[in-house]
Amino acid sequence: MRSLRRRLFGHRPLRARLALVTSAAVALVALGVLAAAYVVIRYELGRQLDLQLKQQASLIVQQGRAHDTGTLLGECTWLVAPACAQLVRADPAEPAPRGERAFVLPVTGATRRVAAGTLGAYYSNITHDGRPMRMLTTPARNNRALQVAIRSDTVDQGVEQAGLLLGAVGGVGVLLAAGLGYFASRTSLRPVTRLTATAEHIAATRDPAHRIELPPYEARRQDEITRLATSFNTMLGELEEAVAAQRRLVSDASHELRTPLTALRTNAELLARADRLSDAQRDRAATALGRQLREVTGMVNDLIELARDEEPQQLVEDVRLDALAERCVTDARGHWPNTFFTADLDRATVVGVPARLARLLSNLLDNAAKFSPPGATVEVRLSVTDRTLDLTVRDHGRGISAEDLPYVFDRFYRSRQARALPGSGLGLAMARQIARAHGAELTAEQAEGGGARFRLSFPVAGRAHA
Repeated sequence: MRSLRRRLFGHRPLRARLALVTSAAVALVALGVLAAAYVVIRYELGRQLDLQLKQQASLIVQQGRAHDTGTLLGECTWLVAPACAQLVRADPAEPAPRGERAFVLPVTGATRRVAAGTLGAYYSNITHDGRPMRMLTTPARNNRALQVAIRSDTVDQGVEQAGLLLGAVGGVGVLLAAGLGYFASRTSLRPVTRLTATAEHIAATRDPAHRIELPPYEARRQDEITRLATSFNTMLGELEEAVAAQRRLVSDASHELRTPLTALRTNAELLARADRLSDAQRDRAATALGRQLREVTGMVNDLIELARDEEPQQLVEDVRLDALAERCVTDARGHWPNTFFTADLDRATVVGVPARLARLLSNLLDNAAKFSPPGATVEVRLSVTDRTLDLTVRDHGRGISAEDLPYVFDRFYRSRQARALPGSGLGLAMARQIARAHGAELTAEQAEGGGARFRLSFPVAGRAHA
C-alpha cells in the first residue's frame, strides 16, 4: 500500500495530486451509486416476475381448476403469464385419472412434499427447451401442488441492458469526474501557482516589488487561498519597505561617515608627522582626532541601536518613569551647564526597558539643550490622568519650521540651522523607534510662545500609576 501510494503521489505536483484524489473520490461515489442502482433494478424486476407468478397461481385456484391433475397450460414458449401450469399429486403411486396429460415442468421430491403439505411454497429457476424460466411451486387442494412457470429471459435481458447502460453511465461519470477534478484543482490552486511563480521571480531577481495579480472575481471570493495570496502581497509590501529602508540607511550612513572618516585620516596622517609639528599644532590635532573618534563611535552605536526592531523580552520590567526622568534631567544638567532644566513630574509606572527609556529621554533633553540659547530653560513635564500618560520636553529656542516638522524623526535629517551643530541626525529617529517599541508615540510640535515641544504618549493599557 505504501509503495502504491508513493507511485501515485510521490513525485506528482500538488495540482495533479488534488485532481487525482478529487476524481477518485467522485468516481468511487458515482460507481457506488450505479452499483446500488443495478442491484435495486435486478431485485425489482425479479420481484415483479415472482409477483406475477403468484397472482396467476391465485387466479387458477379461484377458477376451480385445482381439482384437476396433470398439465393445465403447456405452451411454455409463450411470453404471456402463465405459459406453463400443472398440478402434481402428493403420492406418485396414486392412479392417474383418465385423460391426464403428461407433465411439462420438472417434478421433484420437493414438489411432492409441497403437495403433501410438508413444505411451503417456493420459487426456482429452471430451463425448458433451452430457455430460462421462473417457476412457482405452491400447495393446492386435495394434496396437490400447483406449479406455474413463465419465461424469464426478458427479465434477464432487461437486467443485462440495465447493467450495460449503467456501466456506460459509470464510464462517462468517471471521465467527467476526472475532468471536473482537474478543472477544480486548477481553478482552486491558481493563486498558489501565481504565488509560487512570484516567489521564484523574487528569488531570481531579488526584486520584492513584484506582486501576485488577483482578478476581481478571485479577490471577491475571500477564501483561504485568496487570503493567502493577499497576505503574501502584504508581506511583499513590508519586505519592499524594509529593503528600501535598509538601502536608505546604508546610503545615508555611508554619506554621513565619509566626512568624519576623512577628517580622522587627515588628523591621523598629521600626527604621524608629529616631529614636524609644534606642540600647539600637535595638541589641536590630537584633540580633533579624539572628538572625531567620539563622533564616529556615537554614530556607529546609534546605527546599532536603530537596527534593533524590538525590545529583549527578558529585560522588560516595571519602570518608575518619574524617577527615571528625574535622573535623566540631573545628568543633562551636568552635560549642559549653560541650560536651566525644570521638572514637574507626576508619579507613574510603565512597562519597558529602563536603559532604552533612559536613552530616549536623554536624546530628547540633549536635542532641547542643543537648540536652546545660553541661559534658556528646558521644561520637562510628566502628567498622568485616567486616560493619558504624557511626558513633554519643551525648549525655548527657534522652534521647528513648518518645512522641517514632517522630517524631524527621519534618519540623518538635519535642518539648516542644525547643520552647524554637533550631532549625526540619528537621535530623534532613535527616540521614536524606542517609543514605538514600547507601544508609545513620540510627536513634535511648535510650542506656544516659541520653541519646540516633544510629546511622549503612553497607552493607558500599557502602564499603571499610583
